[in-house]
Amino acid sequence: MKFGYTIAYVPDVAASLAFYETAFGLARRFLHESGMYGELDTGATTLAFAAHAMGAANFVGGHIHADSAPQPLGVEVGLVTDDVAGAHARALAAGARELAAPSSKPWGQIVSYVRCPDGTLVELCTPMQA
Repeated sequence: MKFGYTIAYVPDVAASLAFYETAFGLARRFLHESGMYGELDTGATTLAFAAHAMGAANFVGGHIHADSAPQPLGVEVGLVTDDVAGAHARALAAGARELAAPSSKPWGQIVSYVRCPDGTLVELCTPMQA
């Protein structure tokens, strides 16, 4: 078994891809012609987005829409960078909402949290030291 991908269900797949391209410098790998599914080039593990309509089709009982939930979901996307402050500022400039400014953690990482326009919770952090 290996971890293959994470899919966030969002109101507008193309808008989420565009936000991640602008805010985090990630490249778009794929956007289905229907606009219902897209992926970013994030390395060995794929970060993907699917339309809420696809979630409604996949889950009989529906799903929580992170974009309209008052608080972020209890799941985050972690993006590792050497420049957390710069990445944090770019995310805010692109339309993210700050949840926690960059700060040093006791274990040595610099970490911040933003909430993307699609509701996704993103942790920006420096690499863990061995």
